Amino acid sequence: MSEEILINVTPRETRVALVENGVLQEVYIERAQRRGLVGKIYRGKVCRVLPGMQAAFVDIGLERAAFLHASDAVPRGTDEEAAGDGTIADITQLLREGQEISVQVIKDPLGTKGARLTTQITIPSRYLVFIPYIANVGISQKIEDEQERVRLRDIIQLFMSDQHGGGYIARTAAEGATAEALRADMLFLSKLWQSVSEAEAGASAGTVVYDDLPLTIRVMRDMLDSGIEKVRIDSRESFQRAQEFCNQFMPELETVVEYYPGDRPIFDIYSIEDEIQKVLDRNVQLKSGGYLVLDQTEAMTTVDVNTGGYVGNRNLEETIFKTNLEAAQAIARQLRLRNLGGIIIIDFIDMSDEEHKRQVLRALQKFLDKDHARTQITEVSSLGLVEMTRKRTRESLEHVMCETCPTCGGRASLKTAETACYEIFREILRESRQFDTQQLLVLASQEVVDLLLDEESTSLAELEAFIGKPIKFQVESLYTQEQYDVVPV
Repeated sequence: MSEEILINVTPRETRVALVENGVLQEVYIERAQRRGLVGKIYRGKVCRVLPGMQAAFVDIGLERAAFLHASDAVPRGTDEEAAGDGTIADITQLLREGQEISVQVIKDPLGTKGARLTTQITIPSRYLVFIPYIANVGISQKIEDEQERVRLRDIIQLFMSDQHGGGYIARTAAEGATAEALRADMLFLSKLWQSVSEAEAGASAGTVVYDDLPLTIRVMRDMLDSGIEKVRIDSRESFQRAQEFCNQFMPELETVVEYYPGDRPIFDIYSIEDEIQKVLDRNVQLKSGGYLVLDQTEAMTTVDVNTGGYVGNRNLEETIFKTNLEAAQAIARQLRLRNLGGIIIIDFIDMSDEEHKRQVLRALQKFLDKDHARTQITEVSSLGLVEMTRKRTRESLEHVMCETCPTCGGRASLKTAETACYEIFREILRESRQFDTQQLLVLASQEVVDLLLDEESTSLAELEAFIGKPIKFQVESLYTQEQYDVVPV
């Protein structure tokens, strides 16, 4: 399987596309005005402690106070055994109002929710993640070879004897890394933490004491491995920075990174711009003729699978099975592409064959194994639904690129002109009884006024006779179908 990373850099925006076998799989967008907060370390001030929620709100200088749950408020100096025993201390014993603490953002503000925080600070590098306050050695679960896990643990523990506290987690990229490379990572993280500690000591509440790397370098750190054939960057300055990073931390992959000087926009190579536009649609067409419908809500994302124009060749059960298999692959891709997270409910077409259900679930799991985010899938429920979760730290692509519709307020529907007419009738009755006036003026959109003067003209005449007052109309071009005003004149 061939994999490429394309990086498009402009002064105000950086976009990264992960392409597998010529098909876009993931897109990341970072804008100068709205950089993500995940990974940033703040000096914060506790503004509210809520014992009933076992949580606290912390002011870190943002518009909304950030949320810190007791499970994420680990006291400093906690050892490995205490950290992993599953007990959660009372929030009132950990924090008090007005207290200044250092916190790290683990989830960006999403919708109406503020950022999610933790006091268990971590700082990642190429091969390792440094944990300053827990003397623990962890190994990524994606490294399955037991001998390799033991080797990495032994190397880290040997080097930790020279350190002054803290622990490390070996990332997936550490598999096969030399002892010298791991040692260099540990020294780098140690020096970095020292500078963070110094900045932390003199920082006031609401101050950033550590900021994560820019998107281009984060991609180098987190995604670049032996499976990536090419990394193409269309900015010479960003290319040079990426090369310097590779030369320092992964010299064996330095040749993979190349500068793209072409006149044709880099995202046009694999029609990525068109794919990004498709991401904003609710419906996703399948090759067989079926389609998916994806809806994001505050609580969860729902995915509905439909056969559409696919009628199959053999029987109904076989048609449903093939549609669901194709949908499983498409769903896995759409979750990565749209960066959907949290709770996800998938409504596959009902299958009566238990073996078919198992095969569809296995197919879904297989396609999700390529996902960089952690996922968890349940069995098919009694209602025929598949419930799953996908780790979410940053906003979805739709939330980054779009905003709530000012016309419908995010409902994705408008009242019909007919509904507006009947509301106007009721408002006219209300106004005529409340005010002693000669006539009433109705301000409404063109569609509503046309309907009132045409199809509803009889009802309008009856209403005028009933209230004993004339009713005049005025078209307001800026009004939507839902907007109107009834003015006593």
